[in-house]
Amino acid sequence: MDRDPQLLDADAPDAHPLFFCGIGGSGMLPLAQIAHGLGLEVAGSDRSYDQGRTPEKFAWLADNGFTLFPQDGSGITSPAQILIASAAVEDTVPEVRRAKELGCERMSRAELLSNLFNRAEHSVAVGGTSGKSTVTGMIAWIMAEAGRDPTVMNGAVMKNFADASNPFASARMGSGRSFVSEVDESDGSIALYRPSVGVLLNVSLDHKSIEELRQLFGDYVAVSDRAVVNFDNEEARFLAERAKDVVSFAVNDQSADITVEPESIEQDALGIRAAVIDNRTREVFPLILPMPGLHNLSNALAAIAAASASGIEVRSAVYVLKDFAGLARRFDVVGTNASGITVIDDFGHNPEKCAATLRTLKATGGRVIAFFQPHGYGPLKQMRHELAETFATELGADDITIMCDPVYFGGTVDRSEGTERIVALIEERGGTAEHVAKREACGDRIVELAKPGDRIVIMGARDDTLSAFARSVFERIA
Repeated sequence: MDRDPQLLDADAPDAHPLFFCGIGGSGMLPLAQIAHGLGLEVAGSDRSYDQGRTPEKFAWLADNGFTLFPQDGSGITSPAQILIASAAVEDTVPEVRRAKELGCERMSRAELLSNLFNRAEHSVAVGGTSGKSTVTGMIAWIMAEAGRDPTVMNGAVMKNFADASNPFASARMGSGRSFVSEVDESDGSIALYRPSVGVLLNVSLDHKSIEELRQLFGDYVAVSDRAVVNFDNEEARFLAERAKDVVSFAVNDQSADITVEPESIEQDALGIRAAVIDNRTREVFPLILPMPGLHNLSNALAAIAAASASGIEVRSAVYVLKDFAGLARRFDVVGTNASGITVIDDFGHNPEKCAATLRTLKATGGRVIAFFQPHGYGPLKQMRHELAETFATELGADDITIMCDPVYFGGTVDRSEGTERIVALIEERGGTAEHVAKREACGDRIVELAKPGDRIVIMGARDDTLSAFARSVFERIA
């Protein structure tokens, strides 16, 4: 919903201070960075801060002008404050109770982001079930190199923009007229955005039914001034009919505006090369992408098409991707030891993301040990059959899946059905899987199993400590 613009205008006399509940989260942190960059007063609390998890992140926030409070309601002191809290934050959380007592306005993360996004002169939204963060990072890099100086909201750290002064660069504060952001369908908030360019990567089962997704993504495509649509995805291509103006891309569909010569594709464990074709002009450009996997080739074509829809030459967009450094926790190689065992940190958490990661691993030789931490009891119940099918079919007879209990940081979610169920489903489908309840014990099991040449992939979401777990596994096998 739209708010009084003065509430979020740092130069206005009655600009309201913002308080972020869960300020360290992957969605909240970059938004807090952007709000702070706009000159708004920003404070926040986080359960992870109270529990001592990822202390380096909260130390960085405190050192860079963000006021932190325990999650006990003590940070809510004035009715002028606006509480920023996701829809999933329960009324029992102290900040929510205190904000109600004082009469503070409450905005969801998506409401705040869409207010800032929709004000931009030129806005690029990236939607779809999988690949949003990577494509957002690619578009950001292309635009930055083209001199557009965009503001960027992402759900993962963009390595091209991270440095010692800001190691948590999941956001970029620009001075240009462009705003690039990934947009989320899981809570329906994608309906709040009115993009100049709306990218639709794919439509597949995740948090909602396919019927709900068709409605949400169809409406999203319809309100975009220009839609950039993946013609390789049947659902997305069908929804393109609702767009006012379309720039299409595809790896396999040769009728798309932006595609590749199939015979030109070369891939190895480090990256992929291909000849990109702009069918609108019949021009061909060589792409060198330092990221492996055909899904990343598709992501690159999406970014190139979005850049083209934004007025950047295809030639330029293709060229700068050779220096795209990728994102944290997106097939992020932690290291390879002397016996050739590689550990990879990855955000895979839904069937499509997990399948893309596993296919990339299986494109080259070596056994795969896949560790998976479900990102919640609700998503596990929603996607258990599709996840089981993914691990059973994408991995071979020598590979093994190890799963711990779902991540749980408190709350009232139904925990009656856990990881044992999905492991049983994998085994029913012919796969090899083990349930080890505690993550630390999973680490022990992985180290016990690891043999020279193995690839160990650590997958999961909504838990920043997974990266530390991946590093610990590597340190033990190194």
